[in-house]
Amino acid sequence: MDILFVHPNMPGQYKHLARALGETGAHRIYFLTKHKTAEIPGVVRVTYAMPKTPADAKPHRYLVPMEAAIRQGQQVWRVLYDLSRRENFTPQVIVGHPGWGDMLFVKDLFPKARVLSFCEFYYRATGADVAFDPADPATEDDAPRVRVKNAVNLLNLEQMDWGISPTSWQWSLHPPEFQGKLAMLHDGIDTRACQPDASALLTLPNGKQFKKGDEVVTYIARNFEPYRGFPTFMKVAERLLAERPNLHIIAVGADSVSYGKRAPQGSTYRDLLMKEVNLPDDRIHFTGSLPYAELLKVFQVSKAHLYLTYPFVLSWGMMEAMACGVALVASNTVPVREVVQDGINGLMADFFAPDDVAAKLGQLLDASDDNAAMRAAARQTITERYALERLLPLQVRLVEEVARGQLPPPVMQEIQRAQPLVPAALWQADR
Repeated sequence: MDILFVHPNMPGQYKHLARALGETGAHRIYFLTKHKTAEIPGVVRVTYAMPKTPADAKPHRYLVPMEAAIRQGQQVWRVLYDLSRRENFTPQVIVGHPGWGDMLFVKDLFPKARVLSFCEFYYRATGADVAFDPADPATEDDAPRVRVKNAVNLLNLEQMDWGISPTSWQWSLHPPEFQGKLAMLHDGIDTRACQPDASALLTLPNGKQFKKGDEVVTYIARNFEPYRGFPTFMKVAERLLAERPNLHIIAVGADSVSYGKRAPQGSTYRDLLMKEVNLPDDRIHFTGSLPYAELLKVFQVSKAHLYLTYPFVLSWGMMEAMACGVALVASNTVPVREVVQDGINGLMADFFAPDDVAAKLGQLLDASDDNAAMRAAARQTITERYALERLLPLQVRLVEEVARGQLPPPVMQEIQRAQPLVPAALWQADR
């Protein structure tokens, strides 16, 4: 079978699925991406680059994301057109993330192909990330802006044959008329790689070493930005480091922005926050991005781990940390409440209250039993509900059945048993 994966940041959500299909040797698989170095055995990477935008191109500001999506979709179409003729490649199924426009025109080029889309987030003017932060209140402009922002999502929902959303809340954000074509199926967490290790020894780029039992608070985000609670983290760090002379804090991430507004030109959110707080340079460690194996060691040596997020896409990092058995403090926000039960597998804290977050982390740091029951419950949550070894076979079957045109896919019954939708009352109401 010919299979096409599409994601600008290979492998994206398809790290495990593309590898599993590639390892069989039974398929011809291409992965179209902007990424120039990622490799997956049994999968041929095909890269594309974006053409320069004409200097005089000035669409309405609502249409700037749409303009970029169309240009990206056109470039994908051009590269696939060439590939299809050069390699005689006609995919039976196209598996891709439509969020950036890559998938807009694939059905026009391959009308007989089935499309399985990763439906990660459908934007809302209320009840999600927009206006969540009181410091960034809603304006009259937001509702029409968000409506237009969803145009790419709607075009892709209309053309897809089936879709996947990774959590119940993310699934629920999509229009009801499309929810019947969406499987709530998480990408899966590799609980064999992500597991506790009492012997782990973490060596930071600055040479400082940490082991399990050291008084270490950890915080991880792809980028240090408001959407992942970086301003709150910095204020928490200042409080804890002042109160606890033996404490070290490890912050893993980069100084860019994945989501939300960028910092003023020429600055970063870390630059801005460092002017507001007083942190001892020898006890807070900004590591930058780390190799995955080192990231797991960060979780494994952590005495207390912090995860903060807007009502937005739930991070793999929180769930990988839980699989490693961390003692967790997490923001009491919608996507987190679907996974974390306060006092059982973690502690919940107010996203906007540094004192509350610091107090919860202090509670974990002071626990005489090292929060053994909570750590075990955190790992159990992931192994029982999100383990890759249980979910990956379902993903493979879903691809195969969608490719054969079996709609609705028969595997949906097993998916719903393996990952039943979490009742909305559990993640809508405060705990």
